[in-house]
Amino acid sequence: MGWLYLTMAGVFEVCVTSMLKLSDGFTKFWPSVIFIVFSLLSLGFLNLAMKSIPLGTAYAVWTGIGAFGTVTVGILFFGDAVDASRLFFLITLIVSIIGLKFVSEAVA
Repeated sequence: MGWLYLTMAGVFEVCVTSMLKLSDGFTKFWPSVIFIVFSLLSLGFLNLAMKSIPLGTAYAVWTGIGAFGTVTVGILFFGDAVDASRLFFLITLIVSIIGLKFVSEAVA
């Protein structure tokens, strides 16, 4: 269940960064409110995940999902640049996250 919580935390983290962009420096009300809600959800699910996943692994995977998702959202919705080197490093990030999953032991 911890990995499901961690995945949800990472997805909400992508929502957090997207709302941060859309809030325009917290000058837009609804994106700012949604940012706060998603932040609480992201941290709440991260907290649940850390009950069964080691701290370092949980944090690394959470930030990895957030980073990968945020770059992807930036490319798809905000016109961020796409090039071969950027895609290469995104792939290495995903491989690293998967690797952490396989080498991490669950906490009792």
